[in-house]
Amino acid sequence: MRRDGDVAVRLAAIDIDGTLLDSRGEVPLRNCHAIRAAADLGVRIVVITGRSFAFAAPIVARLDVPAVLIASNGAVVKTIDGLTLSSSPLPVGVARAVVAATVDYRGDLGIVFDVAGSSRAIYERIDWTHPRRRAHFERYRDAITELSPIDGALTRDPLALVFNGSMQPMRALRDLLLAGPFAPRVDVSITEYEARDFAMVDVLTRGCTKATTLEAWAARLAIAPAEIMAIGDNHNDLQMLALAGTPVVMGNAVEDLRARGWPVTATNDEAGVAEAIERLVLAPAAQR
Repeated sequence: MRRDGDVAVRLAAIDIDGTLLDSRGEVPLRNCHAIRAAADLGVRIVVITGRSFAFAAPIVARLDVPAVLIASNGAVVKTIDGLTLSSSPLPVGVARAVVAATVDYRGDLGIVFDVAGSSRAIYERIDWTHPRRRAHFERYRDAITELSPIDGALTRDPLALVFNGSMQPMRALRDLLLAGPFAPRVDVSITEYEARDFAMVDVLTRGCTKATTLEAWAARLAIAPAEIMAIGDNHNDLQMLALAGTPVVMGNAVEDLRARGWPVTATNDEAGVAEAIERLVLAPAAQR
């Protein structure tokens, strides 16, 4: 893999939360300008996120560039207008087994499905009194449904089972999932925000990660891993960063990523995505 700047970047894979977005949930204008400049040079832009498509597409639209969206931690690849290009759903039988084993986490569980033009998340119950969750759910009300019991939603393969809550119970949930009889058939991804005491755990079909989906999509474009720049900040970005010839870690990233010796850019509040693109894509292109 490239580490010395001798291969041009042909694809930029950019995470959303903690990376593209600042701490207010906005896309810094400098990020937009840098991404557009890279796209103008012919760099393929891939936004890659743990968010479901419906929760991610409005953010990608702000960039105003041709972009492909890899959503739900790699479970689906879509165009910005919602056309599904590829997907790796979780077999419904496995999903039922996971839901049955996590009864104590029903209030934290959502089931994400790929639907025409978008995605839909089903929840057994939504706590509208929770300040953070209420704002999130109200913003994306059109893409969510409440159904009790939630098992009734599992009539077909979902893209992912998604849990969220405080870090300690989410870590306990991760351990429970990894010890379950269904563990050989799933991939479990955790994303943590220690300052907010908030974490997300996603259950995907085995072998489905940001990295595997990104690699497969790049291969369809005849782009080698050495020609990929990946920018991320959290545990679910680790394999993606390891895949890329140019891995870039956000200045606000979790310590596990910052300790790996990869290039570190500015924080998400300092337009770290733009800094990385300017330094590693735009400047080398100007010198050629």
